[in-house]
Amino acid sequence: MHLDRISCPADLRRLSYDQLDELAGEIREFIVDAIDHVGSGHLGSNLGAVELTLAVHRVFDSPRDIVLWDTGHQAYVHKIVTGRRQQFEFLRQAGGLSGYPCREESEHDWVENSHASTIISYAHGLAVAQESDQGEGRRVVAIIGDGSMTGGMAYEALNNLGHSGKKAIIILNDNGRSYAPTVSRLTETVSRLRVDPRYVRQRTRAEEAVRKVPYVGDHLAWGMLGALAGVREMVEPPVFFETLGVKYTGPIDGHDVAGLERALRHAAELDEPIVVHVLTDKGKGHAPAENDPIKRMHDFGPGVAKAGTWTAAFTEALIKEGENRPEVVAITAAMPDSTGLLPFGERFPGRMIDVGIAEQHAVTSAAGMAMGGLRPVVALYSTFLTRAIDQANLDVGLHGQPVVFCLDRAGITGDDGPSHHGVLDMVLLSKIPGITMFAPSSYQELQQQLHDALEITSGPVSLRWPKTACPQVDEGEVGSGLKGRKLASGTDVCLVGVGKMLAACSEAAAILEEQGVSCSVWDPRVVHPLDPALVADAADHPAVVCIEDGYRDGGIGMTLADLVAEATVDRPRGDQPVVRVMGVPTQFLAHGKPDAILASLDLDAAGVVAEAHRALGR
Repeated sequence: MHLDRISCPADLRRLSYDQLDELAGEIREFIVDAIDHVGSGHLGSNLGAVELTLAVHRVFDSPRDIVLWDTGHQAYVHKIVTGRRQQFEFLRQAGGLSGYPCREESEHDWVENSHASTIISYAHGLAVAQESDQGEGRRVVAIIGDGSMTGGMAYEALNNLGHSGKKAIIILNDNGRSYAPTVSRLTETVSRLRVDPRYVRQRTRAEEAVRKVPYVGDHLAWGMLGALAGVREMVEPPVFFETLGVKYTGPIDGHDVAGLERALRHAAELDEPIVVHVLTDKGKGHAPAENDPIKRMHDFGPGVAKAGTWTAAFTEALIKEGENRPEVVAITAAMPDSTGLLPFGERFPGRMIDVGIAEQHAVTSAAGMAMGGLRPVVALYSTFLTRAIDQANLDVGLHGQPVVFCLDRAGITGDDGPSHHGVLDMVLLSKIPGITMFAPSSYQELQQQLHDALEITSGPVSLRWPKTACPQVDEGEVGSGLKGRKLASGTDVCLVGVGKMLAACSEAAAILEEQGVSCSVWDPRVVHPLDPALVADAADHPAVVCIEDGYRDGGIGMTLADLVAEATVDRPRGDQPVVRVMGVPTQFLAHGKPDAILASLDLDAAGVVAEAHRALGR
């Protein structure tokens, strides 16, 4: 096998084009087997980027040249050819290979990047640095997918890159998709007008027919061609990019290594920025991916919307609310499938809006919809909402608009690593004046709380839920409205579990009761503002332990501690409760299984038991 002899990019340059074609097939087979072995990973985008990656590493000299990958969903091939093939056995496993580029793994990885639309900004900054007095003359190459080109930050960066004139090569990997089909007209226009042979034939025939008109044929032909040029100026990418000061070439077959190399070598000769537009097939070479109409197997793993999951609970509840509330609309940022919105969109055509990878626009657009009388539900991963906190604060919060933020993958998420842990949403959203924040602890609570959220019209609302297993409870174990729910009454310690962490509190209470410690247990349900009854009850205990799976500093537990202190300020010091706040430390956490990460941080039942004993002075 050729793959066995590839340990660094230089090894690729010894292969013929026929051998490269064989190598591409071997790499695809290896990626499919590796992801199947570990049970999760990004598949479709990597299968589509094989030849492109080989061409990049044959033309450019990484790590001397700077090769940058937007989001990293297409970087597995890059990892393979830069000497990490043997580590794929532990892909996305604790202590193993990251699912994204990782600076700690390899000198070939410059950016630990899994939030989209950022790489052109990195490229601009690095290009400026390379042309400064401190520069080393390294060439800068950035690969960005068409899905990431739906994000405004990419265009901000292109504008500045073109204005600066700094040398950088931007490779637009266009497969017509991000997670789902790309929300963009840019590349659709290219394939329709520049590549479609029917258009070329029709244009040629029209030109020939016009030229045959007696006396004025040539003049009419020139006029027709001028009109076509005007249309192209409106709809073709060359004009768009070059108006920003960035050269353009393409589109190029992204599975033709020789053609790719020619284009990249020509681009490298320029002393100004250029976009090299490459057309690829997401999921190429793997029939299940090629036949997946939604995501082309963008990612691989357990289905997030299977029956019994948090996402399924949200989907069911949203459809029910949509039936009863015609004003409800759903908004997402390029993830209608993963956030559970596709069934809603199918049930209510026109009421599900995918804005592409543009979270800031999604949030402000939702504010406008709310101003117009709609009830927008914005469904995002927790980690991606933090890209639009300014909009949530000033565009939604300042205007008191009843936008509902539904945040999937909240808390410690696991396999995707530090950029995907949803640990900031409670800290940040709780600082928006007038917001109401829910944290469901079960399948049934999520559905009830979505209903409760849509009853609120005075300002923004948020709900958050994790990626882990979703508890099922009986009807009598569900609260309502803005009230917390007390599960158990005791006299020694009050345990407060935010969202999924209620399970750790309940388990800890059983252990503590066996040890002679009498426990009260609360599900706050609404974490901002906290139920006054919960605060008053906590203040009547000698000790209080609050646990959450968001950042501890500035989180819900600290708010509870302040409220308990305020409620007991007039008591003698010895009669004031000891409040222990448990949460995620303010640090970047590597990938691993969510519950294992939480246990390593003592954010589990054993940790709650230990914290309760400390609070009681035992």
